[in-house]
Amino acid sequence: MKIDARSTARTLAEIGKWRGVLLYGDDLGLIRERAAHCVRLVAESLDDPFRVAVLDQEQHGRVEEEVGALSLIGGRRAVWVRDAQDGVLPRVTAALGIDSDTLLVIEAPGLASRAKLRAALDSNPKIASIGCYPEEGRTLIASLTELFREAGIAIDRDALFWLSSVLGADRAAVRSEVDKLVLYAGESGKLTLDECQECIGDSANATLDDATSAALAGERAIADIALERALADGLSPIALARACLSLMTRLMRVLDWMDEGRSRQEAMKMLKPPVFFKKQESFSKALERWDRVGLSRACEAVQGFELACKQTGSPDLALSRRLVAQLCLGPRSFQR
Repeated sequence: MKIDARSTARTLAEIGKWRGVLLYGDDLGLIRERAAHCVRLVAESLDDPFRVAVLDQEQHGRVEEEVGALSLIGGRRAVWVRDAQDGVLPRVTAALGIDSDTLLVIEAPGLASRAKLRAALDSNPKIASIGCYPEEGRTLIASLTELFREAGIAIDRDALFWLSSVLGADRAAVRSEVDKLVLYAGESGKLTLDECQECIGDSANATLDDATSAALAGERAIADIALERALADGLSPIALARACLSLMTRLMRVLDWMDEGRSRQEAMKMLKPPVFFKKQESFSKALERWDRVGLSRACEAVQGFELACKQTGSPDLALSRRLVAQLCLGPRSFQR
């Protein structure tokens, strides 16, 4: 059964009521985090060999065997299938036909919307089918708020907005930075803007958001360095596409307000979340370089880049570098 975004949190909290869960989308970090949550909720551990079976791609042939197995120490088991694509569907279908209470957790990063696996499990009332996509804007702010709340840490509003503007879209990277800040907060249990900047300022410079900001502003050297550092940290090229589209959408929104008669500074201040002060100069430069036509064409190119990166065997790193180079050149790179 397909679960909408508003019902995702409740479904994950009650995952024990389901026979299985399909986690698909572009944010591998979020997929892995949610999968681990489901396994831990049912099996009470991630590494108990009697109650948890982790099946990588080369082990998909064991899905039925593991789903049908009994726990030697009692308790409900979880079978954790990773890197699933359409090829595993016959195994999954057969496994669901077994009389068992084992929870089947399926990770399917990059699964196409028309994939047979997704179609079959979207329509299965016993399976929770949940999309996992990079968070941004208000959604990212809400997630950050919840992560700090769970850790018992209070964070200033300014610090929260700053984090949402500098952290990348990849959930694993976001979680890593939040964990670092929680340790930094220590017993005080409170974080200010200055403390957040002191703790993660350097690492934030390596995010894909920095690469896209510099690229759209025409700052080639800065963009190239930021991109290479971000890719070296394991961030997905898909996240690059999402960061580009997010920033270009914000630029178009400001251009619309300027067309209505507002000044550039007035229009920039209207954005929510606001432009982080260290990025205001590059944001302003981007507004000088781009118009709506150029941004629209660039958006189409970025969407094409994202689709290309989802193809098996695509040279996604080379495509990422080419996209950033095109953005640095400006609108003329996307003329038809």
